[in-house]
Amino acid sequence: MNNILSVTSNAANQINKIISNAPTGIDSVLVGIDKSGCSGYSYKLDFAKSTDLQGYEVIIHNGAKIIIDPKATMFLIGSIMDYKTWSKFSMFFNICITNVFDLI
Repeated sequence: MNNILSVTSNAANQINKIISNAPTGIDSVLVGIDKSGCSGYSYKLDFAKSTDLQGYEVIIHNGAKIIIDPKATMFLIGSIMDYKTWSKFSMFFNICITNVFDLI
């Protein structure tokens, strides 16, 4: 499926840095959801081996491989993943749901 999640260059570069320091065999990050947060769900990122996750959607941007957990797909459609740095001590991945106003 196209357009599940767009990935900015900042996010791709940070994922590449994380993967370069990850345990042996890790080649990607898995984007999933947890039952928590304000809306009842929050996003989570985990290390992944793409060979272990056959049939999952895969996004590759600037060499970074992002795998989408099928349970998270409907929550991610049309979203943008970015990596923000606000200060030396405040850095985070941000997933912006761009189609939220289409649902209202």
